[in-house]
Amino acid sequence: MLEKVYDPAALEGKISGLWESSGVAGCRVASSKPPFSVLMPPPNVTGTLHLGHALTFTLQDILVRYWRMQGRDVLWQPGLDHAGIATQVLV
Repeated sequence: MLEKVYDPAALEGKISGLWESSGVAGCRVASSKPPFSVLMPPPNVTGTLHLGHALTFTLQDILVRYWRMQGRDVLWQPGLDHAGIATQVLV
């Protein structure tokens, strides 16, 4: 049965540990493979998600997986908040 409230600590530690130990979530500086990287901006500071966020992350996921399957050394890098105007309005 699913819990009413999502508890990220219960799952994400285990999952991120598997990703890190397998090496699928990172790139290697000394790799001889051609590099490919994508900057992943976080959601807006307002916390309001919209269809554009879902589309952006879906397209980035497709690109990252495609280039990994092509043998590239891929980095999907979390970035900084890109919602400067929304941040200023809130603050």
